[in-house]
Amino acid sequence: MKFLIGALRGVVILLLIFSCVTVPDQPVALGEVRLLSIDALGAGVEPNASFAVNIFFEAAGNPEIKRACFYDSGKGPHCFDVSDESYVTLGTKRAFQVYLPGLSVGSHRVECYAEYIVSLDWCDILIRDI
Repeated sequence: MKFLIGALRGVVILLLIFSCVTVPDQPVALGEVRLLSIDALGAGVEPNASFAVNIFFEAAGNPEIKRACFYDSGKGPHCFDVSDESYVTLGTKRAFQVYLPGLSVGSHRVECYAEYIVSLDWCDILIRDI
């Protein structure tokens, strides 16, 4: 059983870390938020226990990210509000933190999108970045 739990942790962590490996090289356009990676925090992922993740992003300006939504192996979306207190800066990288619900034993592909508001001189735009 310990081997199974260890294998589960490894699979979920690898999927979370390498979920955004096809990041474009072009600069971020005005009004765009680009999600870069999802990294599990702490000791990792335990079966059926919620866990915290950092979602790293880059943006032109300072977008107000309202919600983060996740698909777990195609099931979802499971959406969570993002508060001002959940933003972090780690070195030169910006991120926000949310807690994901527990995952059952097995392989999972976790995908994420963010809903955010970008303030421009002439209007506010709600954008969904997938």
